[in-house]
Amino acid sequence: MASRPVTALAAASAPRRAARALAPLQKGLQTRAVILAAALAQASRTGLEGLSIGALADMTGMSKSGVFAHFGSREELQIAVVAEYHARFGQDVFFPALREPRGLPRLRALFERLVRQVSVELESGCIYISGAVEFDDRPGPVRDALVTMVKAWHAALQRAIELAREVGHLTPETDVQQLLFELHGLILSLHHDARFLRSSGAMERVRTGFERVLRPSITPLGAELASPAPLPTRSRRKVR
Repeated sequence: MASRPVTALAAASAPRRAARALAPLQKGLQTRAVILAAALAQASRTGLEGLSIGALADMTGMSKSGVFAHFGSREELQIAVVAEYHARFGQDVFFPALREPRGLPRLRALFERLVRQVSVELESGCIYISGAVEFDDRPGPVRDALVTMVKAWHAALQRAIELAREVGHLTPETDVQQLLFELHGLILSLHHDARFLRSSGAMERVRTGFERVLRPSITPLGAELASPAPLPTRSRRKVR
């Protein structure tokens, strides 16, 4: 009989012990998230090769050893930044577009969100694009991570094109790979002209280019679907 109160007391205290055990883990995850956010901001400005443990320590108010302990190496930090950028890219671009109906509405929403992403990144930069310049001829884990992430969003865009063809908004003869190549080329041109050349009218031209690229493949059913209004931008600098 005497063992029952002890057992009950132990059972009651178990959740508190579990909470105390989890506290350091949760704090560690929070600290890692703070470092990663600072690293992503730094990489957006200076590139993945510009990441500095010392600069991150200053930005987060931590010691260099404290920052290093969360990632183990500069290469692991770079890969973590690529993964974080990819996760945010998905939240901002792809997942919202999936709420649109299959076919041209989803494809247009996806492309429009890609355009919007470029406008948001005019003051910082695209990790995919800057990373490709930095690591295009440098084999290794960072390049592999970048390639994997870029191929993932290419696959999502390709699937949107395939679905538009399957539901009859694009002709059966539509060359999916060619259309993917041309749409990706429009985004690269937009980033170059809007960010590097500061060209006026780049946003209007990329949207015109999108419709021109699609036009030969659109069926009468697809032509009945109205183009959506452009999404509002969040850029700090006005996009002319």
